[in-house]
Amino acid sequence: MIDRRQPSEPYRIKAVEPIRLLSRDERLARLKAARYNVFRIDAADIYIDLLTDSGTGSMSNSQWAALMMGDESYAGALSFRRFESAVREVFRKKLVIPVHQGRVAENLVFSTLMKRGQYVLNNTHFDTTRGNVLHKGGVPIDLPCPESNSND
Repeated sequence: MIDRRQPSEPYRIKAVEPIRLLSRDERLARLKAARYNVFRIDAADIYIDLLTDSGTGSMSNSQWAALMMGDESYAGALSFRRFESAVREVFRKKLVIPVHQGRVAENLVFSTLMKRGQYVLNNTHFDTTRGNVLHKGGVPIDLPCPESNSND
């Protein structure tokens, strides 16, 4: 029987997802089979996902603990105040507008700073970045370095 006077749950929450590291030869074979298009590689064959900022990896017990202890207030949350203070200290900017993903930040930037027909230079636009530029009437220009075309 559970003692209802207990101050916390009588268990620990952890998240574990087994992953495997393919050999170099296996990874090269997967890349060649996908014609070097990382969107065509099975997620099970990816050891560390550097393609997205969407948080596809497992979380550590420290990350889960921070999430569980976060201030969920609708407004005036202490966690936001700490975040805002850190951003202001690092970037020396007064205005801080947090967003949940990069594509949302891109939408804000391209909606407010970019003019229709303006060129937007990048080494290589990510797919959602290119989409945001085009949707807002900009012209995405890729300027990759010559080494980016090498498969070595």
